[in-house]
Amino acid sequence: MRLVSIGLLLAACAAGACDHVATDNQGKGHAGVDPASSSATPTTRATEDHEVTLPAGSVIPITLDTTVSSETSHVEQPVAAHITRNIVIAGRTVLVAGSSVNGVVTDAVRSGKVKGLAHVAVRFTTLTTEQSGPEYRIASNAIARTAAATKKKDAITIAAPAAGGALIGALAGGKKGAAIGTAIGGGAGTAAVLSTRGDEVHLPKGTALTLTLTEPVTVRVRG
Repeated sequence: MRLVSIGLLLAACAAGACDHVATDNQGKGHAGVDPASSSATPTTRATEDHEVTLPAGSVIPITLDTTVSSETSHVEQPVAAHITRNIVIAGRTVLVAGSSVNGVVTDAVRSGKVKGLAHVAVRFTTLTTEQSGPEYRIASNAIARTAAATKKKDAITIAAPAAGGALIGALAGGKKGAAIGTAIGGGAGTAAVLSTRGDEVHLPKGTALTLTLTEPVTVRVRG
């Protein structure tokens, strides 16, 4: 009888323990883990950088941020510009519009009074892919401009005073006076040309230019 009582007591204790465990596990997830205590942070994929190479011969449209002139600029003067539009390779934007390029004036020659056309040239040597981003060294073509020749204008300058002189000379002394007047008038026109410089080359801020890479450059692109 005593053994039966002990057996019943043990069975009752075992049942109570099972009920306690079941109660503790209520509201908990798989394997008794409380969902409220588990981390629900979603998995995020960090943005990776990729290297992209712009090949030699790549054409990049730029806009000057610095005025360049054969009349006022000098060799080694800094020149700044920015990329006009996005440069896309294989569907990926490699250079965004507004990226800066910097370089120097490589030639600046004023127009001569007798001969010699005005000439100016710049070359860009660095590229920044985004605001405050890394700076890359680049090799590019020299962008040069030369003033147009003024021979036709000079001829008109000389001929007009000569014609006026001939008219005045003819009125004063016939054919002989006309010849003298032409010589005098022509001399005045020639003197005007010799004392006047030709046209200068001016590339004001906002001028659209085209930069061409002469060597490939590799840049890092986000995403």
